Amino acid sequence: MTLPHHLDPVRPGGIPTLRHAGFLGALLLAALLVNAFRIQVVEARSYDDNPANRRSTIVRYEKPRGDILVGRERVTGSRDSGEQLRYERTYRDGPLYAPVTGFASQTYGTTFLEHARDPLLSGTDPLLTPFALWNDFIRRVPPGGDVITTLDGAAQRAAFSGLGGRTGAVAAVEPSTGRILALVSTPSYDPALLSGNAPSNERSWARLNADPSKPMLNRAIRQTYPPGSTFKVVTAAAALDAGVITDLDAATRSPAPYTLPGTTTRLTNEGDGCQDAPLRAAFAWSCNTVFAKLGVDVGVTRIAATAEAFGFNEGGLRVPFSVARSTFDTSVDKAQLALSSIGQYNTRATPLQMAMVAATVANGGLLREPYLVERTTNNDGDPVGTPLSHPARQVMQPSTASRVRELMENVVTEGTGANAAVRGATVGGKTGTAQHGLGNSGTPYAWFVSWAQADHATEPKVAVAVVVEDASAVRGEITGGGVAAPIAKAVMEAALHTRGKP
Repeated sequence: MTLPHHLDPVRPGGIPTLRHAGFLGALLLAALLVNAFRIQVVEARSYDDNPANRRSTIVRYEKPRGDILVGRERVTGSRDSGEQLRYERTYRDGPLYAPVTGFASQTYGTTFLEHARDPLLSGTDPLLTPFALWNDFIRRVPPGGDVITTLDGAAQRAAFSGLGGRTGAVAAVEPSTGRILALVSTPSYDPALLSGNAPSNERSWARLNADPSKPMLNRAIRQTYPPGSTFKVVTAAAALDAGVITDLDAATRSPAPYTLPGTTTRLTNEGDGCQDAPLRAAFAWSCNTVFAKLGVDVGVTRIAATAEAFGFNEGGLRVPFSVARSTFDTSVDKAQLALSSIGQYNTRATPLQMAMVAATVANGGLLREPYLVERTTNNDGDPVGTPLSHPARQVMQPSTASRVRELMENVVTEGTGANAAVRGATVGGKTGTAQHGLGNSGTPYAWFVSWAQADHATEPKVAVAVVVEDASAVRGEITGGGVAAPIAKAVMEAALHTRGKP
């Protein structure tokens, strides 16, 4: 059979038809490739985020998650469930480390370090592979990396054991670096209860959220308290820096009781001997009248400036997860300023903030911003990314810091903080008993802040803040020195005599 001349592809008239058909085919192929690129890469995130798409969820859990480490020990792991969402998170000593690790749940998401470092732990961080774009295209997820924390396991255990069954928190930092050595909140919970998606996990979630003791609340960084007399460290620093006090042993002309300016309210002390007491004695025995009047004499501008240099009224602190804002009210009259200067009225602080206060005094007035992640690595142990720099700022003059250190040492050697003394070390501290509730009717919060330097060391090793909400004692006998100082002592001893062993 012979084709008509106008359809014969070998004849001149048939060549354009083939060219047109080839061009059209190439154009369609290019369109398909562009559309595939658009779906696979450009719009991949929108498809991943679509609730109807379970593929990304399945891929997320098809490999073990990277781990969180304390020293050389892994405090997290992964368990093969054999289900479609294959690997579930496991925790070693879950309640002990929950305020640091948080949880990684297939149902309820992530919190704390599990959330702040989720891209690295889950394997989705582009830094884990040199071919991130190609991995996105082929939907491949590399093995998760590891997060090595700054925690000292022995200090963490000492804090947790010291709090026991009481409600409270402990924060400990290394003054010269800002490394967080302990971060404990009680009561706590086991994050493993929330790891999977079984009915038991749902029941645990409901029970934990309904528990009035709030075991999932991280009191060390997310709860603020009136700091009570521990705030007198800030007031003393402001007074010395401003030159309002020049001699630690000179009389302060402070009446006892002290009538709050512009009111008929009389402020009293727990003990005697506070009238006209020198700053050294007033600090050692925590004279409210002396420090309330001192705050008024220094003035709200200078007190607030010192508080803010320590970190009060500063938002945005991350360690790497967020920390609640500690506050010092700057819109106060003189009576309110008097109360604010002894850590009452609207003054509120997290335990981490008060650990920062003690650490700054110990470090010569230089504040090192606290941090919790020492380094991150890939699955082979190679470093990932560049370690973050941790800025420092001068809060007070070095000479002021030296004198406040001296005041804090006197609290332990001669004052209300004797229960914090550590053999073979110099310890400085400050007790606090913070009133709260309607008409101060609540059980007082027992506070203690401190630092410790081993006798053979060139600088302090640890600064600690302890708060106990529900001290089990007669209300009038609840004091920071009696309830919180022994816990701080245990943490300081652990930090001084160990090297990060969990």
